[in-house]
Amino acid sequence: MDVLVERKKGIIKILFVSFFQIGAFTWGGGYAMVPLIQRELVQKKRLMNDDDFINILSIAQSFPGAIAINTAGLVGNRLAGFPRLLVAIFGSVLPSFMIMIMAATVLFHFGDLVLVQRFFRGAVPAIVALIATGILSITKRALKHRFDLILSGILFVLVLVFDFHPFWIILIGALTGLVRKS
Repeated sequence: MDVLVERKKGIIKILFVSFFQIGAFTWGGGYAMVPLIQRELVQKKRLMNDDDFINILSIAQSFPGAIAINTAGLVGNRLAGFPRLLVAIFGSVLPSFMIMIMAATVLFHFGDLVLVQRFFRGAVPAIVALIATGILSITKRALKHRFDLILSGILFVLVLVFDFHPFWIILIGALTGLVRKS
């Protein structure tokens, strides 16, 4: 019993520190965090495998709210149980909150300075690169079969061309998964 308690305490610390570090050093929102969360928890810490992470990510995307917070909560729940998911969420949210307070203060006092404007404008391409990296990484791992790739392409067109709401895209994908034979 004591071993299990100690293991959960260790996982709680890992969850908080991992999500705090990711939250502190990721610009660009939740999707920019995804490849970092995957690298930290799947590749470095080996707390879950790629399939588990992709499943959690799929579920996190289907919930309302920020994907980073949803992912943190689901990972926390998976690894340490329901009450401890709050530790992962808190670790994920705290750095963003602190950085937003500091950034708002800087922008309020120094937002008219060209140097500050250039800094924030220059961060945009880096954020796009991080998001694209996450998309490519997940695509390689999640779309293992030709059918998955075709379905993903069709759903992409429905969103991009026909402006389908994400709820309907997820529902169509989930229902297709239910009726698919293999």
